[in-house]
Amino acid sequence: MLQEFKKFAMRGNVVDLAIGVIIGAAFSKIIDSLVGDIIMPIIGRIAGGLDFTNYFIGLTPAASQAATYDAAKKAGATLGYGTFLTVTVNFLIIAWVLFLVIKGMNRVIKQEENAPPPPAPPTKEQELLTEIRDLLKARG
Repeated sequence: MLQEFKKFAMRGNVVDLAIGVIIGAAFSKIIDSLVGDIIMPIIGRIAGGLDFTNYFIGLTPAASQAATYDAAKKAGATLGYGTFLTVTVNFLIIAWVLFLVIKGMNRVIKQEENAPPPPAPPTKEQELLTEIRDLLKARG
């Protein structure tokens, strides 16, 4: 059973998938930072200096009185729509980047498919005629 598992785990597809997941996790952290540290502050500044991470609706009286989202979560049930907005922007950026990557890959694949096929190798008859022509040139 251990040998069977080892054979399964070392297949190319499984290893490729594992690498994809690891790269995806790293890419996700980059996008999280891009959205949280660069894009959302710019949007907040344009919207009048608002901090989207502290947009929430407290569902209990104690949560409604809290000054920050973290404090509101500790105080009771809370809807954090600012965090949801940030995650939505995150998703849109990731989807846009993946769209651009796939679009680029499709363009490269299409160019490869539309490339003219290599010329066919000469037939035996053409090779013989070429040899005869070269011999005649060499004589004359």
